[in-house]
Amino acid sequence: MSTIRFDDRVAIVTGAGGGIGECHAMLLASRGAKIVVNDLGAPDTDGRGGSSSMADKVVANIRALGGHAVANYDSVSTPSGGEAIVQSALEHFGRLDIVVNNAGILRDRSFAKLEWADLDAVIDVHLKGAFYVSKPAFQVMKAAGYGRFIFTSSASGLFGNFGQSNYGAAKAGVVGLANVLGIEGQRHNILANSIAPIAKTRMTEELLGADADVFKPEQTSPMVAYLCSEECRLNQAVFSVGGGRVARIFTGLTRGWVEGGTMTVEAVRDNLDRIQNLEGFIQPSSIGDETELMLQLLQSDTP
Repeated sequence: MSTIRFDDRVAIVTGAGGGIGECHAMLLASRGAKIVVNDLGAPDTDGRGGSSSMADKVVANIRALGGHAVANYDSVSTPSGGEAIVQSALEHFGRLDIVVNNAGILRDRSFAKLEWADLDAVIDVHLKGAFYVSKPAFQVMKAAGYGRFIFTSSASGLFGNFGQSNYGAAKAGVVGLANVLGIEGQRHNILANSIAPIAKTRMTEELLGADADVFKPEQTSPMVAYLCSEECRLNQAVFSVGGGRVARIFTGLTRGWVEGGTMTVEAVRDNLDRIQNLEGFIQPSSIGDETELMLQLLQSDTP
């Protein structure tokens, strides 16, 4: 089997000054990709402040190993920042093929104590940031007829976690963005997939506790690199990645229950088992798949 490489490809990795973003950048660079190492350089996980040192360090490490990289310090949380990150790739390397949306912050609070400033900050970086970088990147990729997007979701958004309503909502949102981008981009050979990583970083070390060392950040990067590759044909997929394990996460739709007459509240109650029965479920790839199933079931139940 041939080795997967990224020679002549250009990748943006946001939040690449440390943690899993750094690991993604290092792996892609080691296989020939030219990297824009984006990081605001905030000293703490709440995203306040900034410094060039984190991105500079990763760029120096890539160059020391013979790779090609440039640093970018713009924030993903504004449209102008997203544009500047994409322009950095074009100005230094003349093209853009891959975007790994990885930048993130934490402002954890229980829902009752959540402040609007903490909601805005997290949504701005995780969800709006993915929009702000991906939209100008999409235009470049569409013109070139090729592109790969990776979005960083989280089990907090897909399954829930105490104290992370803002973070979880943002992380669920990026999967929605990836799904639509995958549909709109596919005819242009632009694919969009997501990962929900579990890794020891400065953002997660306290959450993982005693088990943190099991989840090395570099273990998340091979799956990301595959999803970035020309060989990848997956689209709109989500993967749990961590600890040397990769698993598919998917949204399923049961066949449900069709009421032949006028539906009542009591009928819903009495048919909950049929509504929730997983036998014969499907995995919709678009809203059209759900609509098609509904029409089939409704028509088959029509006298």
